[in-house]
Amino acid sequence: MKKLPTPTALATSMLLALFATTPVAADETCNSPYLSTLIKGQEDFVHVWTLGVKGMGDESDKLVTVDVNPKSKDYGKVVHTLSVGGRGEAHHGGFTDDRRYLWAGRLDDNKIFVFDIGSNPGKPRLVRTIVDFADRTGFVGPHTFYALPGRMLVQGLSNTQDHGGRTGMAVYNNKGEFVAKYDMPTGAHNGVAADGYGYDIGINPQKNALLTSSFTGWNNYMMDFGKLVQDAEAMKRFGNTMVMWNLKAMKPEKVMSVPGSPLEIRWSLKAGDNWAITATALTSKLVLVKQDAAGEWQARAVADVGDPSTIPLPVDISITADAKGLWVNTFMDGKARYFDLTNPEAPVQTYEKVIGRQVNMVSQSWDGKRVYFTSSLLGNWDKRGADDEQFLKLYHWDGKALTEQFAIDFYKLNLGRAHHMKFSARTDTRASVEDAPRVASMRQ
Repeated sequence: MKKLPTPTALATSMLLALFATTPVAADETCNSPYLSTLIKGQEDFVHVWTLGVKGMGDESDKLVTVDVNPKSKDYGKVVHTLSVGGRGEAHHGGFTDDRRYLWAGRLDDNKIFVFDIGSNPGKPRLVRTIVDFADRTGFVGPHTFYALPGRMLVQGLSNTQDHGGRTGMAVYNNKGEFVAKYDMPTGAHNGVAADGYGYDIGINPQKNALLTSSFTGWNNYMMDFGKLVQDAEAMKRFGNTMVMWNLKAMKPEKVMSVPGSPLEIRWSLKAGDNWAITATALTSKLVLVKQDAAGEWQARAVADVGDPSTIPLPVDISITADAKGLWVNTFMDGKARYFDLTNPEAPVQTYEKVIGRQVNMVSQSWDGKRVYFTSSLLGNWDKRGADDEQFLKLYHWDGKALTEQFAIDFYKLNLGRAHHMKFSARTDTRASVEDAPRVASMRQ
């Protein structure tokens, strides 16, 4: 494949101008801080990006919309499904900065689907399909979709040359046009071997900090899970680094050694805080990334997740809006664990509950009173037989215990494997950045 040129000076200057002039806000705890609105009250819908299953329903990947407003006659019911055709390993999605459009990607065929959520949240429309991700970038597996002002930053998981873990990030404008690409660093950096792997993106505009984590390449994530864990060479091909980037310059500044495949990144949303947290899938650690007294970014393990010797496989995490709590899901035992983050240097688990035979994604409302869970990890990694439960579940959280409100069986409804969730609401339940003091302070 022809090597693409480095980002042009014009593209870079456009990004710098946007970063410098646009106010920022945070959404429900784990979205980009550049979203213009947050849902401060009751969310009306949850959109679930769902993997199609051969022989089930229309067999297609789809966006499933569920009514979650308890005042609605359709509360707890699927009110809309939108199939996109084929099965390409539907995975994650993210809103554009105006929150009108949801971008959702597939890890196998590299297609990116753009849904209009803003016009009618209860009935999303597919308005664009982007098919040039691999051709324009040389990257495979569009994973994380992170809003920038007028742009979408997309983290890849793999590459077109060897389908290994070396990858990078791409920038598109909100119209779906390619703008620039940035390779993940490789080689020696500040005494650490940079592996070039990628996974999640987290930005703290106050610190001009863009933090990335690392996973594995197409060869691994498309492999049968049972085969993978028995392949000693394949198990060596997981990321062991996190990278701190200069946000405005889009240049890596420090590579940190974080063994065990650090996945989701959650920055503290408290104004002035200088830390983020992640969980490592293979070593079952919570890792704190924080500036030291000299202003240098450091990463260190601060707590175990369950019993690391059993490899519970921490997957998704969700930080509370006040940064005092963290939900951590572990796939293998189907548990949700709650950690007290009052002291982020020493998190303490205070609660756990079995959600299902397997559990992956977790999303919570801004007030922390409602917590949603879905089940699918990857098509070839999900459990088999009776353990292969596929669901969306809603729980109420009173600070002491989770109480189930409803559960939707995606297999019973012939929908497929439930993966990533995003909330939407009618305009009367949203707040602008000016209505959210904690978040409004997160301006450049």
